[in-house]
Amino acid sequence: MKRKSTLIYVVMIAAALVAVISCAVNPVTGKKQIMLMSEAQEVQLGLSYHPQVMATFGEYADPELQNYVQAMGTEMGKISHRPNLEYHVKVVDSPVVNAFAVPGGYIYFTRGIMANLNNEAEFMGVLGHEMGHVTARHSVSQQTKQQLGTLLLIGGMLASEKFASYAQYAMQGMELLFLSFSRDDERQADALGVEYASRTGYDAAKMADFYKVLIRMNLSEAEGGVPTFLSTHPDPGDRYNAVLRDTRIWQDSLKLPSYKVNADSYLRLIDGMIYGEDPKQGYTLDNNFYHPELKFKFTYPLGWKLTNAPTQVTVQPSDGRALMLFTLASQKTLESAADSTLAMYGLQLQRAEKRTVNGFPAIITLSKQQAQDQSTGQVSSNAVLSYFLQYGGLIYVFHGVSAEADFATYAPTMEASMKTFAQLTDASRINVKPKRVYVKKAPRAGTLASTLSYYNMPQNMMQELALLNNMELNDPVPAGKSIKIVSE
Repeated sequence: MKRKSTLIYVVMIAAALVAVISCAVNPVTGKKQIMLMSEAQEVQLGLSYHPQVMATFGEYADPELQNYVQAMGTEMGKISHRPNLEYHVKVVDSPVVNAFAVPGGYIYFTRGIMANLNNEAEFMGVLGHEMGHVTARHSVSQQTKQQLGTLLLIGGMLASEKFASYAQYAMQGMELLFLSFSRDDERQADALGVEYASRTGYDAAKMADFYKVLIRMNLSEAEGGVPTFLSTHPDPGDRYNAVLRDTRIWQDSLKLPSYKVNADSYLRLIDGMIYGEDPKQGYTLDNNFYHPELKFKFTYPLGWKLTNAPTQVTVQPSDGRALMLFTLASQKTLESAADSTLAMYGLQLQRAEKRTVNGFPAIITLSKQQAQDQSTGQVSSNAVLSYFLQYGGLIYVFHGVSAEADFATYAPTMEASMKTFAQLTDASRINVKPKRVYVKKAPRAGTLASTLSYYNMPQNMMQELALLNNMELNDPVPAGKSIKIVSE
C-alpha cells in the first residue's frame, strides 16, 4: 500500500459506450473494418483510464526520466500511422517488468522494465510495439468483437473462482484493463515496433535481444499485482526470429549509414533507479507485513500468499478457499466506515461489537453475503468477518471472507492475523532503504562475474545481475564498459 494520497479508493469508470456500429479504415492496414468506437470516443476512453492507472501505480518520481519517455513517444508518434494522435507516455512505480497501452495514445512503462532495459534501442523497440497496438486500434477492435479479455484485478484476488464476484467488488473499482491480444495482433505490433524504431534511426534488433532476456527470466505469471510483459504478450519464441527478419528488411530498405543503440546514455538515465519492491510502500519479512511510512505492522498466516498492491493488501491460502483483504476506508469514523461497507458490499449484518485491539478503537462485524457464481448462476452464501481499526487519524479495514460452509475452518486463522495489527516502532523496520540500480565502469578487463565481484555483489545475486545486464556471467567485459549493479 502506498501513502495516504494513493490509498484513496479508485472509482470505477464504466467502459460501456453507446455507439452506432460503422465501418472505419484501419490506420495501419488501410482496410475497412467494423468499429464500435470512433476515434474521439477512443481518446475519451483513454482519458478516463489514465487517472485510474496513475492512482493504481503512481508516477515514478524522476522528472528527467518522465521527460525522456514523453519526448521519445512524441518523436515516434510523428512517424507512426496516426501522427495526429497525441501520445502520452509515463513511467509508473511498479517493480514488475511490463509495458502496456490503453486506447487513445496512452502508453506506460513500469520502472521494473526500465531497469531491465540496457540501451535506448531496446526502449524504442518496446515503445514501438506498444504504440503499434494503439495505431492499429487493437484494443478498439477487441471491444468491437466482444473479446475484451478478462479484467485482471490487481492484487491476485482471483485465485479462486468462488470469490470472483466478491473480489471484484472489494477492489473498490477497476484498477486497470489488460487486453489479451491475439497472436496476429502481437505479431503486427512487433512488426510496427520494428518499423517505428527503424524509421527513427534505432537498431530494432535490440528489441529481439530484450525478448531473449524475458524468455530467460521466465516471466510467465502475474506477480506484484501486475501482469508481466510476457503474460500479456504470449508466444515470444518465434517472434524473436520475426523481429530480426523484419529488422533486416527495414534496414535494407532505409539504408541508413548506422543505427543508434545508445547504451551509455540510457544507462546514465536509470542510474540510481529503485529496484524491486520499495519498502516505503510496505514490505514483508518472516510472515510480517511492515509499512514504514504509515507505521503499522501485522502478521499474516504461515503458508498464505500476500500481495501488496497500491490500494490494498490481499492474503490467500494456497487452496483459494478464503480471502483476507486489508485496505483503508475513506470515512472519518469507525461507525460510518462500518455502515458504508455493509451498504457497499451488500452485507447482511449478523453481529457487531466495539473493542480495543492493541490500544486502537475497533469495531468488529460478522456478516453474510449472497454471491452468485457467474459460470453456473447458482447462489451461495459467504461469511465475512471485518475489523475496522482507528489509528493515526485513519480507518484501517480487514475483511476475511470464505464460503459459509468453510468459515469455521478459516475464520480463526484470519481473525488471529487481524488481531496482530499494531503500531510499528522498531527503527530497524522503519528505516529500511530500497535497493537501487547503479551503473559502474569495469575497472579492468575480465568477465562479468569478476567485475560484479569487484563491486562486492553477493553470490546469490549473480544470475539475477547477469539477466539485468543481458549477459552471461562468463561473458568478457572490457575495461571501462558500463555495467549495472544493485545495492542500497
